[in-house]
Amino acid sequence: MLTNRKRLSVALGALAIVGAAAGIGFTHGTSSGPVSAAQAADAPPAATEVDVAVVLAQTITDWQSYSGRLEAIDHVDVRPLVSGTIVAVHFKDGALVKKGDPLLTIDPRPYQAEVDRAAAQVAAAKARAIYTSTDAARADRLLADNAIAKRDYDEKQNASREAVAGVKAAEAALESAQVNLGYTNVIAPVTGRVSRAELTVGNVVASGANAPLLTTLVSVSPIYASFDVDEQTYLQYLGRDRNSKVPVSLGLANEDGYSRKGSVSSVDNRLDTSSGTIRVRATIDNADGALVPGLYARVKVGGGEPHPAILIDDAAVGTDQAKKFVLVVDGSNKVAYREIQVGGLHDNLRIVTSGLKAGERIVVNGMMHAKPSDTVSPHMVNMVDAAKSAA
Repeated sequence: MLTNRKRLSVALGALAIVGAAAGIGFTHGTSSGPVSAAQAADAPPAATEVDVAVVLAQTITDWQSYSGRLEAIDHVDVRPLVSGTIVAVHFKDGALVKKGDPLLTIDPRPYQAEVDRAAAQVAAAKARAIYTSTDAARADRLLADNAIAKRDYDEKQNASREAVAGVKAAEAALESAQVNLGYTNVIAPVTGRVSRAELTVGNVVASGANAPLLTTLVSVSPIYASFDVDEQTYLQYLGRDRNSKVPVSLGLANEDGYSRKGSVSSVDNRLDTSSGTIRVRATIDNADGALVPGLYARVKVGGGEPHPAILIDDAAVGTDQAKKFVLVVDGSNKVAYREIQVGGLHDNLRIVTSGLKAGERIVVNGMMHAKPSDTVSPHMVNMVDAAKSAA
């Protein structure tokens, strides 16, 4: 009997060892083992979290972008109009000056002497005119009494008329001398910013065709932005009504957006047939003086009637060979592939011409982790904020 019990104990111990080696648990109530592993394998994977935004519908005005340069409305090369020695420079390099402010002074003494001489000639001419006028009046009385020859009478009348003309000539010479004297004081012809003094005190300058450059002066505000537009833009926005104002936005090279507003002020009178473009000028306010001529400018030209448009974040648009697509998230949070047609950019948002409707949800961030038919965990974001972040 004892031998049978020993055999049973050995058999149960061996069975326990085999069960432990096979990974089979005998503890009552436990969930570990092959059954729980199979359940974990059959469980669906966790949904991928992606940023999702609602498609926007807005009323917009179309814009076209171009590159151009800033130009001063008034640009003056200041040169001497009389010869002489520079005796004073009245401005600092790069200073803002007003119209009529003195810039340089050329030695005025020779020209003042010429004014004095011309004034003396005027006085002499007037004295002669008074004398000849009195003599002519005397001849009139003598002629009435037949006390003077007709020839002498004509000579006195002629002398009087010559004296009057002499006064006018002397006055003209005086005016010319005064003008030259005024030219010795070089003044600002327009309000703006002056360049550096090219010639300083002590330099002798000459007038005429080869007159040296003294300085340059450019107006500050407003300022021109000049750029070339293509034929289609001209026909669509600029060629219909020259009296209507076409809005313009301007951005500089170090800016992402368009910080300044203006309007088209002039369009050239001919299209360049070699390039198919026409020159356009826009007027931009520059009250702070930050814009200077010659700067590169990005220009947007707006036109046409406002119209409704579908807008999305440009980063949400994928490319499949020649096709454009987005990933649409439906009400069950399932992803679907959707081919779309796109237009231009409007305030960092891409215009969609077909394929989407306002209110639909699309993936704007995490497209690489989402595939069609996948179920995702959407994290709702604002479409405008997403576009700004991507930009």
